[in-house]
Amino acid sequence: MKQVVQNYKSGELALLDVPVPGCKPGGVLVRTAYSLISTGTELMKVSEAGMSMVGKARSRPDQVAKVVQSVATNGVPATYRKVMGKLDSYTPLGYSLCGVVEEVGAGIDDVKVGDLVACAGNEHALHAELNWVPKNLYAPVPDGLAARHAAFGTVGSIALQGVRQGAPQLGETALVIGLGLIGQLVAQLLTASGVRVVGVDPDPARGALAERLGAVACGDPDSAVVANAVAELTGGHGVDQVYLAAGGGSNQPVELAARLCRDRGRVVDIGKCRLDLPWNAYYEKELDVRFSRSYGPGRYDPEYELEGRDYPIGYVRWTERRNLACFLDLLARGAVDVEPLVSHVAGFDEAVETYRSLEDGDLKAVAVLFRYAEDGARDEPAAPEAVVPGVRRGGGGPAPARVAGRPVRLAFVGAGNYASSMLLPHLVGREGVELSAVVTTTALSAANARRKFGFGRATTDLDAVLDDPSVDAVFVVTRHSSHAELTRRALLAGKAVFVEKPLALTEDELTGVLAAVEESGNDRLQVGFNRRFSPLLREAKERFGARTGPASLRYLVNAGRLDQGSWYLRQGSEGSRFAGEGGHFVDTASWLLGADPVSVYAVAPAGNEDLQVVLGYPDGSTATVSYVTSGAPGFPKETLDLLADGRVLRLDDFVRAGVWDGRRRAWVSSRLPKARDKGQNAELAAFVRAVRTGGPMPVPLESLVATTAATLAVRKGLASGVPVSLVAAR
Repeated sequence: MKQVVQNYKSGELALLDVPVPGCKPGGVLVRTAYSLISTGTELMKVSEAGMSMVGKARSRPDQVAKVVQSVATNGVPATYRKVMGKLDSYTPLGYSLCGVVEEVGAGIDDVKVGDLVACAGNEHALHAELNWVPKNLYAPVPDGLAARHAAFGTVGSIALQGVRQGAPQLGETALVIGLGLIGQLVAQLLTASGVRVVGVDPDPARGALAERLGAVACGDPDSAVVANAVAELTGGHGVDQVYLAAGGGSNQPVELAARLCRDRGRVVDIGKCRLDLPWNAYYEKELDVRFSRSYGPGRYDPEYELEGRDYPIGYVRWTERRNLACFLDLLARGAVDVEPLVSHVAGFDEAVETYRSLEDGDLKAVAVLFRYAEDGARDEPAAPEAVVPGVRRGGGGPAPARVAGRPVRLAFVGAGNYASSMLLPHLVGREGVELSAVVTTTALSAANARRKFGFGRATTDLDAVLDDPSVDAVFVVTRHSSHAELTRRALLAGKAVFVEKPLALTEDELTGVLAAVEESGNDRLQVGFNRRFSPLLREAKERFGARTGPASLRYLVNAGRLDQGSWYLRQGSEGSRFAGEGGHFVDTASWLLGADPVSVYAVAPAGNEDLQVVLGYPDGSTATVSYVTSGAPGFPKETLDLLADGRVLRLDDFVRAGVWDGRRRAWVSSRLPKARDKGQNAELAAFVRAVRTGGPMPVPLESLVATTAATLAVRKGLASGVPVSLVAAR
């Protein structure tokens, strides 16, 4: 299928061939009939992409701060790969469309195949021939409402939410500053609510359009028309509310709002304009400044948008989805008319030219629609190759012997940040390795990975890859909650598996993976515990030498706080942070001590996420992992001390390491931050070598299981307050 994309680094716009998205549970697959260009938001994004790197940095200082922090934590090379990977990727455009339901996912019972729906979301209602849309981001289109009009549903919801924030009442007067697409819809919604509207825009054609659709008067912000109309309509008191629907860097809109608003009036910001509030003017009138957040309650809440958890109507009357349905109803009843706003309708194959015409100013438009071919056929995945005799698919069995001299063929399931910045750069161009396929749940991420890393094919069909006998190994680099199930399926398909940590989030998931190993006889498994492969740490361990007595190990992890909204914080579905990341530190400790833990004791201060985990080992050694989120962000993320037999090994964040013997420092290595190496390259080399030669996996399965069991035991230990015996668990 085709999708409109933009490369944020180069500014390139393209109509790209991408895989058809899969129809996941909790949503529907929609074939687009019309999608709407947001001539404000989207053109701003297109314009930003054309800026220099300095211009991009100036426009997003928040992202620059994140880059600086990433350099301190991960070093220059890893940060550079991460940033360039994000910039040099195709990003989607679009967030408002109408289309026909082509497939219904499990758990959906309010629509059926063939129904017309309006869809929202900058990840789900894209300018693409097909989109997977979760339940709370679509609404059925009322009978009789044209698809081209229903495509306005999302921008209409944005305008509607802004009006709700202003809380208009019958007989009031409102000022709408900015009569672009959102402003025009705000003006109509206010008029439908019994509010008299005065509009402001420097373009007289837009003012005339708003007057034709119900506004009392419109004018240029510098003209006397607006001030005179406000004075006449309000008896000189000023408007009851102001809606800022303008964009740009001028502070004129907020100054005009203060001048024309009545005492204790309301100012609602909907657009993205400069907001340097003149203190005296806003203070003296005690103006109530409000913000309208996109389509309404539920926006930016992954539990609402992605997991389909609705808010009770008694507590939240107008959610994102209810706003969408309400606006469609207003359209169907004729209370709002969007047809006069349609300046241009372009065929979808003309998408790139249309954007360029808008950006260059050749096409003057309030609203532009893309019209899609009605008879487009859904792309079908290529038929899988014939199954090699003797290899049981679904029933399992180890992978067949590889043909000598043939490259190791790898498939990636997931191609997000970590895979793109920390794994794939070490595999691209590696001798004897072929990146065969990449599987993602979103079509564009698969296409991006194929373009950047040279995968043979990109798809959203996991079964086709697992059933492909030419694939030797599968990398599972998805969100934590899916690791165990995807690993289990890949093992049963006879593939060698590299799964990024964690292997499992629950004991039942771990049991399921081991059952797959038992059923298939396939134990070709590696978990991404990369730190034991760090060249600096391996050299330090060698210098430390063998020990005779028990050891004491302290591992301080200055994990830091996560940004609000990070999927890592979804403990209900993705597990705790320690369940996801703690295996790294348990594995490193166990490797340094040369044994698997036999007990776990965990404590945590009340009210925060800090953890103290004490691991016991068979010879009496102990390892304490301090996993803290309350430390200073400028302090190194990981520091480690190992003490035994009168010697000390010290690791400082994979930048420096030293070994002390008595009073003498026997060895020290100082490295620049850009040389920080946490072992991913060496780990991948070892995994590929094992797959190529048929030799043992880099880490024994028993150790992977023991590390995972110890990590999972932390939760049990916190609940019970007593040490958990891992020997008994086995």
